Amino acid sequence: MAVLAATGAIALLSAFFGGTHIALPSIGSGGVTTGVPFRHELPLLSAVFLTAALDGAMSAHDEMGASAMHRFRLNYCIGLTLTVCAFSFLAEALAVGAEAGVVFIRSLLIWLGLALLSVRLLGHQLGWIIPLASAFFLIWYPHNWWDWTSNSASDRFSWAVAVIALSLGVAAIAATPWRRKTFLRR
Repeated sequence: MAVLAATGAIALLSAFFGGTHIALPSIGSGGVTTGVPFRHELPLLSAVFLTAALDGAMSAHDEMGASAMHRFRLNYCIGLTLTVCAFSFLAEALAVGAEAGVVFIRSLLIWLGLALLSVRLLGHQLGWIIPLASAFFLIWYPHNWWDWTSNSASDRFSWAVAVIALSLGVAAIAATPWRRKTFLRR
């Protein structure tokens, strides 16, 4: 419930204040500042909050659980992600337009994949490291072909990045210690 509340707050924050530019110092001379719309970076927070659903007092034991436990955990995470995507899309679509909602969802899915990868590589408490590193790259070099936060909703490259990032993240989370041992024995 806390994850839904936090991601819901992020969606509403984006809907109401997403157009506000975050003032950032420019790499250029003369003390010039540049701005990135708040809306572009907020899906990162939602993605990191979604990975919090994987953590808990029993998370290490859950990874060792039976296949029924893994199915429940997978269904729970899918349901939670779909709920967050639907609410985020609705909030963005009502505030700005359907295209902004689709871009928000695409960004959320990319950062979710990166956050899942970060959880597997660095642990539950550091699931934000890889997504934040990618955000710095997008902030300092925006509006290029790789900037999935600014590209149109129909940009195929950005959707390919979403599919790849989410696939890598899900595969990383699915690679539990007992699955890795079983796979390496073959």
